[in-house]
Amino acid sequence: MYPKLFSPGPVHVSPETFAAMAKTMIGHRGAEFEELYAALQPGLREIFGTTRPVFLSTSSAWGVMEGALRNLVRKKVLCLCCGAFSDKWLDVARKCGYESDSVQVEWGRAIDPEAVRAKLAEGGFDTVTFIHSETSTGVLNDLEGVAAVVKSFPDTMFIVDTVSSLSTVPIDMDRLGIDVMLAGVQKALALPPGLALFATSEAALERAKATPDRGYYFDFLEFSKNHQKNNTPSTPCIPLLHGLRHILEGIAAEGFQNRIDRHRETNAMIRGWGARHGFELLAPEGRRSFALNCFKNPDGFDLPTFIKALKTQHRFAINGGYGKIKGFTFRISNMGNETPETMQQLISAMDDVL
Repeated sequence: MYPKLFSPGPVHVSPETFAAMAKTMIGHRGAEFEELYAALQPGLREIFGTTRPVFLSTSSAWGVMEGALRNLVRKKVLCLCCGAFSDKWLDVARKCGYESDSVQVEWGRAIDPEAVRAKLAEGGFDTVTFIHSETSTGVLNDLEGVAAVVKSFPDTMFIVDTVSSLSTVPIDMDRLGIDVMLAGVQKALALPPGLALFATSEAALERAKATPDRGYYFDFLEFSKNHQKNNTPSTPCIPLLHGLRHILEGIAAEGFQNRIDRHRETNAMIRGWGARHGFELLAPEGRRSFALNCFKNPDGFDLPTFIKALKTQHRFAINGGYGKIKGFTFRISNMGNETPETMQQLISAMDDVL
């Protein structure tokens, strides 16, 4: 039996979600699929904070992250780097052949909007990449502050990864002027991996029209054209869409604000557990994710044995850090379907192991 995942993605998927995914297969070029696609849009628009279409990509979020560069970058991209995934975006931009630069901060720190302003003021940038919740460090960056800075530079596209923040905190894509907002479903939406969600501004679509060599699979114009028919450019992962419909119906039944409040409560429970045992958070006060907590591993604490014992004795899995801070930190997720009751089960198990 596999352990229950309290790692920061993929997270635990409920039996009810798997049951929703087990519907009879339908064709993706017919009325049944068009109805399914259309039914997803209201719930997706609510959690994205947009009136724009939300597109469905059968890929990881990285597919859309690279695709957004191919659709939008004209000459030079600025990557805002504060952890493993934001750093990787800079590497991907360079591997795609784009002139690239970064605002780089130490892992565990948040991006300073004024540092972004200073870098953009040097000139030459037409696109900015930004990760809202840096899953590797547990940092929740200042989306509002950075968005205001980027949008003060005309004709600069703003691409935002909300992979581990979507549906855990309110995000208003339209008001903030985000040009591309993207996420995967394997984190706070508590689905199996394999589906990415994204929405684009009208300005992003106009930029894409004038961008050569943007390819086909992640061509924003193909997604927009097929959306008009309640469809996708390529064959979609239909079971995951049934699962997504189940999740969105659950969010509607719970109430979106109640979902936000639940994530804050369960996140605070883990922060409290850490404080009781002297575990210090890596992210600074006021800039901490509500989807997970990333703790520093104190000197002398046998983290591998703790993680192994939790898994073997209680069948719960947490994560022992990521990238260059693997082993120096550990991460505990509270996102998705977790409740105060399920988080207390984890806390009791961790106390027992300690």
